[in-house]
Amino acid sequence: MAYVYPQKILFKHCDPAGIVFYPRYFEMMNDCVEAFFDEILGLPFSTIHREGGVPMAEISTRFRAPSRLGDKLKISLRVTKHGRSSIGLCFHAECDGETRFETKSTLVRTNGAGRPTEWSEKVGEKINACLKGDQNGS
Repeated sequence: MAYVYPQKILFKHCDPAGIVFYPRYFEMMNDCVEAFFDEILGLPFSTIHREGGVPMAEISTRFRAPSRLGDKLKISLRVTKHGRSSIGLCFHAECDGETRFETKSTLVRTNGAGRPTEWSEKVGEKINACLKGDQNGS
């Protein structure tokens, strides 16, 4: 089961050719991650960033088709790995059944000094639940 984040393509996302400027996809993915952490893991970025962060340690994206102004993307996020201080994520974005991009990434939980730090037991349990297919984290 995946966490789904709807994203309408706005004027601010597009380049002069009228298609999404590829770095904007990474902003959309981060918006999806931020919503997932808040809604599913119960760990909003406003809390995380007071004591550290969750920087991207690795990311690999395959762009399949362009998106245009007004398109309504469905960005799906799945948990693929749960490490002591990391989480593996897979993204799939589509519009009207057409894949726009696919991404694999790893985020690392860090402390205020920027060093990897363990997930809390509660958050770890929610990550495990997502990994097992219960995207509600319960």
